[in-house]
Amino acid sequence: MAYWSRAGERGGLHGYDGGKKVSGIRRHLLVDTRGTVLVTCVSPADVGDRDGADFHTWAREATGITVEVVQRRDGGFRSTWARVAETPPPAVPTFAVVPRRWAVERTFAWLGRCRRLSKDYEYLRVCSENTIYLSMAMLLVRRLARPAR
Repeated sequence: MAYWSRAGERGGLHGYDGGKKVSGIRRHLLVDTRGTVLVTCVSPADVGDRDGADFHTWAREATGITVEVVQRRDGGFRSTWARVAETPPPAVPTFAVVPRRWAVERTFAWLGRCRRLSKDYEYLRVCSENTIYLSMAMLLVRRLARPAR
């Protein structure tokens, strides 16, 4: 999953996302079911999700894990259309629980609390990716240091 960020004043790697009408970068993350970042990739905002990071190949080659992309029950569309003369469109549920789809969004929320990741201050792509790894490591260390309940 990808998340875009506005570019800072310094410049560096950035592009323009025509869909969201913003310029900046996209952060692509591969997380486990608990939300821990496994791999990250930073690309300009004009690079799509499919082209930005090919995590399927990496996961298969490096770990032997099969990546499953969870889709909504309606196939990703909130509504459908059909011509009047044809059959009516199928009913689209307004809310349906999809297993573990929220894990990536939750991870982006955790990372968004870090001041360094609130905006794209990094000039190099590698520095931006390492900042994500560092923020995740700090989050995990904080969880380990918590007293038992």
